[in-house]
Amino acid sequence: MDVVVSGASGLIGSALVPALRAGGHTVRTLVRRPVRDDSEIRWDPLRGTLDPAALAEVDAVVHLAGAGVGDHRWTDRYKRRILDSRVAGTTLVAAAVAAAHPRPRVLLSASAIGWYGDTGDRSVDESEPRGTGFLAEVTAAWEASTAAAENAGVRVCHLRSGVVLSPHGGALARQLPLFRLGLGGRLGSGRQWLSWITLADETAAIIFLLTADGLRGPVNLTSPAPVTNTAFTRALGAALRRRAILPVPAVALRIALGGFADGGVLVSQRVLPRRLTEAGFTFSHADIDTALGAVTAGTVTTGTSWPGS
Repeated sequence: MDVVVSGASGLIGSALVPALRAGGHTVRTLVRRPVRDDSEIRWDPLRGTLDPAALAEVDAVVHLAGAGVGDHRWTDRYKRRILDSRVAGTTLVAAAVAAAHPRPRVLLSASAIGWYGDTGDRSVDESEPRGTGFLAEVTAAWEASTAAAENAGVRVCHLRSGVVLSPHGGALARQLPLFRLGLGGRLGSGRQWLSWITLADETAAIIFLLTADGLRGPVNLTSPAPVTNTAFTRALGAALRRRAILPVPAVALRIALGGFADGGVLVSQRVLPRRLTEAGFTFSHADIDTALGAVTAGTVTTGTSWPGS
């Protein structure tokens, strides 16, 4: 296939692009700087510039670009950046896809399980209505921004990713040094559910969806076995052969992370990938012990991201 990828330098994109090329696909990437060769396409989401002709004859577009959710404290200004970077970029890509002739057959657009808000102990799948909170509002606007492509008849999938695990960045990378020193522990009460996926499975699922012609709309990219934060902490300590007994109080998280503590880290989300598993996708790392064993041993070698980064 001929695939165009935005956000190719991000943690998910940097794993996806080489995986696609290794599979024999032709990949071109959207860049905001001057292009270096024919494998790059210039775009500027802030100015709204992306030539639809550059997407003509393309089979698929994978849109991953957007400001990181867990990279900064959630000030009002940064929350606006989170929203604007997703809505402006996605609107531009969807409009270019719709205007291309011939159009790409599929648009896979990044999204997040933030759609569901706090689900407590309740399991949810793609049939669940939108929850409440900042990330739920962002995700709703984000997904609505693909309307131009959908109205043009393009198959659109919203990639509702969970927490993507690997040792080289993001949430897990920030935890690993503490756990290796025996200073790790649960976050807050530890009762909140964590819906996770290894980057290897995230990448494989995206590639799977390129040709899963029966799937459109929201698709949860999460392991079929979410765990509580306490269970995750126990599994990570076991994988590293370290004790994990020092909890981080919720108040400390709120001081350190601002709104991201209550909006992200302390939120309970028990999300199941019903549509992905029903379509026949097989996870390489379906349980947390296998996943963290592989990740900490270095057998899963790509990056880590909070949803939407």
